[in-house]
Amino acid sequence: MIPWLLVLSGAAISVLAFPPFGPGWLILPGVALFLAAIRMSVSPRQGLFLSVVHWLGFFGGLLWWLAELDLLALILVPFETLYFVVYGWWLARQNHRGPIAWSALAVGGWGLTELVRHRFPVGGFEWGAAGYALSDSIFTRLPASVVGTSGLTILVVLIGAVLAAGIAGRFDYRLMWSGPIVFAVLLATGVTLLVTAPDGETTTVAIVQGSTPCPFEHCPPDERLRTYQQHLELTGAIAEGSAALVVWSEGSTGSFNADPVQNPEVGEAIAQEARRIGAWFLVGSDRPVSETQWVNANVVFDPNGEIVGEYRKQHPVPFGEYIPGRPLFQWIPALDRVPRDMIPGEGPVVFDIDTHRLGSVISFEGGFARYALQHRRAGADLIVVATNEASYGLTPASDQFIGMTRMRAVELGVPLIHAAVTGKSTVADSYGEIVETTGLGAEEILIADIGASWPTPYRLIGDALVYLAVLVGGFAWWRSREVGSADQSTEEE
Repeated sequence: MIPWLLVLSGAAISVLAFPPFGPGWLILPGVALFLAAIRMSVSPRQGLFLSVVHWLGFFGGLLWWLAELDLLALILVPFETLYFVVYGWWLARQNHRGPIAWSALAVGGWGLTELVRHRFPVGGFEWGAAGYALSDSIFTRLPASVVGTSGLTILVVLIGAVLAAGIAGRFDYRLMWSGPIVFAVLLATGVTLLVTAPDGETTTVAIVQGSTPCPFEHCPPDERLRTYQQHLELTGAIAEGSAALVVWSEGSTGSFNADPVQNPEVGEAIAQEARRIGAWFLVGSDRPVSETQWVNANVVFDPNGEIVGEYRKQHPVPFGEYIPGRPLFQWIPALDRVPRDMIPGEGPVVFDIDTHRLGSVISFEGGFARYALQHRRAGADLIVVATNEASYGLTPASDQFIGMTRMRAVELGVPLIHAAVTGKSTVADSYGEIVETTGLGAEEILIADIGASWPTPYRLIGDALVYLAVLVGGFAWWRSREVGSADQSTEEE
């Protein structure tokens, strides 16, 4: 009975660690309770069923808002659960090992699970990684500047494994070696901040959250065109010379019939605003390429009203922006809503906008560390996350996503602009601290000053801590097998 109570309570506590709840440090007992239940399981089969209960509860409690799209979208919950069911079954098979080896396997196995989950299939899914729960406090968030959000996940699991050993009555004082590891990361964070604290002039940016004519609902036939018109009209309230950069969100130019590249009238209307304000503009563009394909891009105008280039989204949303293996899914009526497949872009694009080097990612990409990291390594010192979020209504989806993009800011040491059609839109400084935030679904202009960037270690080392954890876990696996084989040989002699 105790292991079942542990996984149920662990799932509930883990959900409460994420926005809009908190505090984020609740993820530590949440992970510890799950690992303790696995450590106490009497068989791999029990470990498997305990994992099913815990992870269905966790992902279901975290991602319930997917039902706003369609009930069919909730299939993602059992799919994401499957990764950790395999992990829990495998880890329960290691319960005969000593505390040190088991803890190393728990951490390394979790890291390997996340590496796979974040990349496969169809590009993966990072939502729900333990490190993201820590976005709400500067003290728990800042170590991501050294090890990334992925590294924070490893630290959470490491601490969780130590706590689990105590809960399960299998504690070994040698497990205290985890303390120096955590301390070393915190010390490296402090030294990094002391040596590389950002210093420079501020730049004024304006986010135009134009919303839609019917927020959180669909109102055809001219919803997209009216969305563009609302953004254009709201931009007229920005005073001349009051901003150096104006950002419209993903899909803000209406989609197809109001694309500024293919529609000269739309392009000129935006160009006039750029010239009037004297600002750079970034606007979201959905552009048809053919009857079966389209492009999702951030188009950049200079202060003279000229289009200087665009960034094309690299990671389309599976079953939302394209249908992988489309012929296999023709029998699902809901997928008729995706008649075209998005053509992915081919890499980062960075723009020199006088005061900063601007990089941008689009919606879903903001939930992955690797795309913003590409832009930072390409020279960006300001990141825009342009998103839509109109499909998720008044759910926690927006708060959870902002929590993730805050981690992008502190990982890379850059100010970050999070611009949404229906909100919430926000600006975070290079420490991930929120500067300003709009209301959910409001028509609103957010004006804020952004500062300088700073060179974080994560920019260079990326997800190194995750790979190290996997290597240590692999070594523990190999070593414990070698010891076991030697013991068996001795007994036979």
